[in-house]
Amino acid sequence: MKIVIAPDKFKGSLSAAQAAAAIAKGVRKAAPDAIVDSAPMADGGEGTVNALVAATSGSIRTAIVTGPLGERVEAAYGILGDGSTAVIEMAAAAGLVLVPIERRDPTKTTTIGVGELILDAVQNGAKRVIVGIGGSATNDGGAGLAQALGYRLLDENEEPINPAGGTLDRLAKIEISRRDRALDPITIDIACDVDNPLCGPKGASAIYGPQKGASPAMVELLDRNLAHFAAIIERDLGVAIRDLPGAGAAGGLGAGLVAFAHGRLVRGIDLIVDAVKLADRLQGASLCLTAEGSLDRSSAFGKTVVGVSQIAGDNNIPVIALAGTIGPGAEDVLKAGIDAYFSICPGPITLDEAVKNAAELLEHAAEHALRAFLAGCRRR
Repeated sequence: MKIVIAPDKFKGSLSAAQAAAAIAKGVRKAAPDAIVDSAPMADGGEGTVNALVAATSGSIRTAIVTGPLGERVEAAYGILGDGSTAVIEMAAAAGLVLVPIERRDPTKTTTIGVGELILDAVQNGAKRVIVGIGGSATNDGGAGLAQALGYRLLDENEEPINPAGGTLDRLAKIEISRRDRALDPITIDIACDVDNPLCGPKGASAIYGPQKGASPAMVELLDRNLAHFAAIIERDLGVAIRDLPGAGAAGGLGAGLVAFAHGRLVRGIDLIVDAVKLADRLQGASLCLTAEGSLDRSSAFGKTVVGVSQIAGDNNIPVIALAGTIGPGAEDVLKAGIDAYFSICPGPITLDEAVKNAAELLEHAAEHALRAFLAGCRRR
């Protein structure tokens, strides 16, 4: 019997790789002779680098880049097992976690470091770069990224502007002659799980600006500046990004990666499934076990467990999901392809206890879920 284990992280307690290891221990208790293939997963957000590196036997690199406030930071990224695919989390260079609460101001933060990370990966042999764009501290539309990649963002006096969300209204011209040509043959895939446009009531500034420290007045300024930025991009680069679904992700970095790096916006889970070759690994499997910290109504919309179940379903392989929390609407995942789901909590338990004992709880739940599956198999 072959069992594929494909969990996401349990945020705050287990990485995807640690979750996979715990599930594997439970599986081996119930079925010692089973062939176990662990494929830690992610959806393009936090944990994507570690999950993909673990699943493909890749490696971690680090680079010193420009942080969101202009300081130098050490950022890690992954090189997958194929040796030619890099995976970057933009939050490593421009994430909200890098900005103290008292200094959060999306009119001043920049994505320069994201561009520097991409260039570092390319200079070290990457032919394809996957960029996860969750957790940003920025609202600059990718202006900092553009500067790092060699574009010149000039004001009416032909002087470079500061590439931050609050100064984009000064932009008069984008000059492309110094763009780094090393990017020309590189494929840039943008892991994005939102469809927000760049501007307007559902855009980057209105929806995500407040959580980055933007006041209502700042939101208006940032939205107006991004609209101006989009108009200049369309005029000078011939790329229409204002209303592109996903353009508003990460403070408009989705738009910037499309405009300045010729990236393509792709559903995060689809990129991960492809990168770890999940469909191939599921061939011949009797069962797939997936997991994540919380299952609720939102899980049916592109989260890891459903993405995994869709691939397994294409191969007629049953899927069981394990979760730390079962929330309202969790039953929607059954319509989306999950065959059954179980909480890892054996009874009333505090959050602190659940986090502290997550690996043991997950191991125990996996063992008993598999025992139930095997009992069903015997009665066929």
